[in-house]
Amino acid sequence: MQMNSDASIITVYAAYQKNDSIRMVSSSGGIFTLFAQQIIQKGGVVYGVAMSEDCYSSCYCRVTTEDKLSLLRGSKYFQASTGDTYKKVKRDLEYKIPVLFSGTGCQINGLKKYLGKEYENLFCVDVICHGVPSPALWREYAKYREKENGGKLTNINFRCKDDSWVDFGMKETHINSKQLYISKDKDPFMMMFLRNYCLRPSCYTCAARTVRHSDVTLADFWGIGEIAPEMDDGKGTSLVLIRTKKGQKFFNNLKNNIEWREVTYEDGVRRNTSEYKSPLRPPQRDLFFSDMKALSFHEMEQKYASSRARPFKRKVKSVIKKIVKILSIGGV
Repeated sequence: MQMNSDASIITVYAAYQKNDSIRMVSSSGGIFTLFAQQIIQKGGVVYGVAMSEDCYSSCYCRVTTEDKLSLLRGSKYFQASTGDTYKKVKRDLEYKIPVLFSGTGCQINGLKKYLGKEYENLFCVDVICHGVPSPALWREYAKYREKENGGKLTNINFRCKDDSWVDFGMKETHINSKQLYISKDKDPFMMMFLRNYCLRPSCYTCAARTVRHSDVTLADFWGIGEIAPEMDDGKGTSLVLIRTKKGQKFFNNLKNNIEWREVTYEDGVRRNTSEYKSPLRPPQRDLFFSDMKALSFHEMEQKYASSRARPFKRKVKSVIKKIVKILSIGGV
């Protein structure tokens, strides 16, 4: 078993919950919801990220009932405001209330540093994070979409998988009930995100990839069809990395409500390198943020989200060199 820099991975699973209605509105296999339900049924609270009513921002909120978990479900691909959340978490912990805190690795590391000590009633779940996009860019994008479609945004699904879990897209709902779906390969905001233009400076040298303080890490199990094809039905499968004994105990409590297979760490992260590797910083990254202040979103789209705007020429050249080398020694 491969070692993490701060602790060993106890176990790794491919998993998804048996309730398809919850699973289909979750980013991958719906495992977060089951963890959250477990905490609430113990009289606890869940902290996670919810979209604002105007769809222009996101922030942490405190959930105490299962019907409100829908607010926290699904990915939000830009930085969320934490406000005084850490203070609220500490207060709940001091009152002996079970707490589930979910977020990125850096947010959990920040919480643990703020608390200054371990709490038995705190359960932390992080996600494998590609990087955190700019909330200012998202706000400009949301306003741009409203102008383009003549109606206020009322809901955003960053990971709509109605057509496909692998080839997911952005689904937006407007006040006039108009719904639009854009593939991740065509949506300009997602393209800027996946091309690494709009990430925080710290994301390019992310310390949370080497020192994690979560009990469990969740992610999409990309490549599940190759590793455990019986777990791949196209509806979404979670990669579950258990990092502590507490995390293992919580996961064991789910086993009657999920389909699961244990896998090796290497198989689990083979197609999810963000577990251990930071994104490359594009040479144009600083120019991108200067342009944000001067250009309209449409102009930004033309410059950074067109088929011509590819920041990783060096990476492409490296791949070509490898192919040439393979061919030169008779490989295919």
